[in-house]
Amino acid sequence: MIKLSQRLLGPVTLACLAATFVLGLWVTPEDRTQKNLVRLLYVHPPIAWVALYVSFGTATIASCLYLWRRTRSMTMDRIAYCAMEVSVVFIILTLITGSIWGRPTWGVWWAWDARLTSTAILGVFALAYLALRRANDDPTLRARRSAVFAILTAVNVPIIHFSVVWWKTLHQGASVLTSTGQLNVHGSMLLAMLLGFVGFTLLFFWLLRERYRLEVKRDARSIATLDEALALRRREGV
Repeated sequence: MIKLSQRLLGPVTLACLAATFVLGLWVTPEDRTQKNLVRLLYVHPPIAWVALYVSFGTATIASCLYLWRRTRSMTMDRIAYCAMEVSVVFIILTLITGSIWGRPTWGVWWAWDARLTSTAILGVFALAYLALRRANDDPTLRARRSAVFAILTAVNVPIIHFSVVWWKTLHQGASVLTSTGQLNVHGSMLLAMLLGFVGFTLLFFWLLRERYRLEVKRDARSIATLDEALALRRREGV
């Protein structure tokens, strides 16, 4: 069952993303105010959802599980590391799609808006996490420091989420639900957006799976190289 779901992950992801683009470009109607710019609604919020909550959340949860003694393992450390790498990609895509949307709406490619700025800071923190992992060769020490850093930087996520509520910003509020729980989008637009959320979420897990496999292979090669070096040193000693 697990192997079957893994095999279906790629095709289902591709189908969801394809359906999102077809619905978003050719089926859904224009917006009264934003016209065709509204079609970014099916891409930008789902990418931001993955960047802030799914990928960064996965890295944070895996880091917490590593620090907890009962669940501590290098598997959790690898998941956190790989999820953070994928998160960097989605954070960059979030900023790019947001800038494309903001240029015709706000008149500028970039504004020091609270949500934009805090998202960019989160991207810097994610890059700092990746740099921190390269600063130490001890796997245990590296995993512990990286886990603590990931948990501390996760504090920025709720700041990003509530920034449009706490401060007066250019960025619009919630895209799907209003503060009273009412839907902002309906019909084919809602379907396209939901498919976008599902598609990009599945894309994250597909990328995470492939990146994790590469990390496992790299660790295996490192261990094999170390064993060969130790064996060579022993033969030289004899």
